[in-house]
Amino acid sequence: MPIQTLDHINIRTAHLKPMIAWYQEVLGLTLGPRPNFSFGGAWLYAGDVAIVHLVEVGEQPGMADTLQLEHFALSATDKEGFLAKLGAAGIPNRVNTLADFGITQVNIHDPDGNHIHVDFRE
Repeated sequence: MPIQTLDHINIRTAHLKPMIAWYQEVLGLTLGPRPNFSFGGAWLYAGDVAIVHLVEVGEQPGMADTLQLEHFALSATDKEGFLAKLGAAGIPNRVNTLADFGITQVNIHDPDGNHIHVDFRE
C-alpha cells in the first residue's frame, strides 16, 4: 500500500461564507462539487482537485484558541491489502464510501488520536 500523495486538508469553521471567500480570493481556489453530507461545508478546488474541505460547525467557546484542522487524507492503492494490514495489526477503522465520487475512505487514528483517512479511488 504505497502512499501516493496528500489528498486534501479539512478545516472546521463557524464562518463558512467568509472562509470560502478568503480561499477563493486569496488563494485563487474555486468552489466546486461536494458530496451531500449531513453537515454544511464546502470543497475548494485547485484545478480538478478539491484540496481544501471546509466543515461548518456552530460557534463554540474558545474555538479561536484551538486548532481547527480536523484530519488529513492520503491517496493510496490496494485498499484490500491496506484493510488486511489494519486487521492484522488490530487497528480499528471505519470505511466510508462516496459512491458519487468513486472514493472509498478508510478512517483511522494515530497513537495521539489524530484522524487520518486514506482514500482509494474506485
